Amino acid sequence: MYQYRQALLSMRRGDTDRQIAQTRLLGRPKLSQLRQQALERGWLESDSPLPDDALLAEVFGKTRRSASTQSPLEPHRQQISEWMQAGVSGQVILAHLQRSHGYTGSYSSVYRMMVSIAGTRPAKATVPLAFGPGEAVQVDFGAGPMLHDPASGKVRRTWAFVMTLCFSRHQYLEFVWDQKVATWLGCHRRAFEWFGGVPRRVIIDNAKCAIIKACVTDPVVQRSYAECAEGYGFRIDPCPPADPQKKGVVEAGVKYVKNNFLPLRTFRDMADLNRQAREWVTHHASERIHGTTRKKPSALFVVERSALLPLPGIAPDLGVWQPVKVHRDCHVAYERALYSVPFRLVGQTLWLRSTDTLVAIYHGHHQVAAHRRARRPGERLTVRDHLPPEAVRFLSRDRQWCQEQAGKVGPATLELVTWLLSDKVLERLRAAQGVLRLSEQYGNARLEAACERALAHTSPYYRTVKTILAGNHDLRPPAPDYSPQSYAATARFVRPAHRLFDDTSLTPQ
Repeated sequence: MYQYRQALLSMRRGDTDRQIAQTRLLGRPKLSQLRQQALERGWLESDSPLPDDALLAEVFGKTRRSASTQSPLEPHRQQISEWMQAGVSGQVILAHLQRSHGYTGSYSSVYRMMVSIAGTRPAKATVPLAFGPGEAVQVDFGAGPMLHDPASGKVRRTWAFVMTLCFSRHQYLEFVWDQKVATWLGCHRRAFEWFGGVPRRVIIDNAKCAIIKACVTDPVVQRSYAECAEGYGFRIDPCPPADPQKKGVVEAGVKYVKNNFLPLRTFRDMADLNRQAREWVTHHASERIHGTTRKKPSALFVVERSALLPLPGIAPDLGVWQPVKVHRDCHVAYERALYSVPFRLVGQTLWLRSTDTLVAIYHGHHQVAAHRRARRPGERLTVRDHLPPEAVRFLSRDRQWCQEQAGKVGPATLELVTWLLSDKVLERLRAAQGVLRLSEQYGNARLEAACERALAHTSPYYRTVKTILAGNHDLRPPAPDYSPQSYAATARFVRPAHRLFDDTSLTPQ
């Protein structure tokens, strides 16, 4: 109200309304109104005190013009206010009012009501966060350009990883294909190497690659990211859910990248995109006068660099942890590849830790398996000792092993096993293994005698050898030689030996 006080002083000096209006304090209509009030209240008397600002505001303050008509949404004001507090948009409110309350007005009426309700609420006070050199960085992802992915042969969305130092506003920018845990950890490593040090605190949002459970007081950090923080020595500071203002530095940095780097540029591939991004950060983003600090980020970074924590002498082995379940085939699946674990853990949930070259699997705190990283999707990496004993025996006792073991037992056993393995129609590997396994119970000598008797009777089968041994027929003297052809061809119980062997040898036809 200082204009009114100055105008009153001019009126006391005898200036006319036209002269006062030329000074642009007030217009002539208001000056006329002021002079009338001053005459009625005696303010123009030289010996009377000037009115204070409160009284002038009471007399000349603006009065809100009452609306000529009441809004049809006035009965729903309280309900609309509650919906606004819950974060419901105006379009959803309009649709609900039309559907449930028969509202026939337009969205403009709903918008005016929302503005009216918002104007009655007290404004929220904010406090800008101040950071010292090397104290903190803020990290976020932002959408990047569409590029052709040679791995999939499709055009895919890229993502911009932005890490901004809170003191100097110097930033690291890298474009990636996804927001997976391994990508997140790799970007952190390259960003710390770009800065030449590690900040004491990393402020992030609640991305799944970093935070498993978002919470204001007790967030749950992803195991891989916690291991990264421990290896580099920084503390993770996740923002409260739905409160991105807590990392406004990097939010502004992401917008700066979208508005100043991406427009009017073309990129051949991901390598070209990141090359241009590094050049832009080095020669443009770091050399501009920042709107908040009013200094170049590169100049402030010279001060901040010495305050960063030193990089570890040996870079931490950043591994991705993931719970996996052991399937019935004694393997776990990870990144479309299969890795074996001991068969006794079938059905249990284990922890898998993967790096660029190694996959390790843990049960509790103990490592139970380790494999090289699969080179292609669908690859199955199996350690034979992880399989059940019966499976190991079957897989280890192949055809070559069977023939070698049969040769150690005797010539008859070798001949019988060779015939079983040379069948052109039926796979008889298990039968050969079963014949050799009989030596564990009856010994090599009796097995050799049983095989010789089975061959003599032209019945070189596992069941025949087992029956001979079980009935102790191998201990009896050998039967007199006979010729199967001496029997009538029409005899009911004659075995047609010519179908198994020829007349000169026991070689299967």
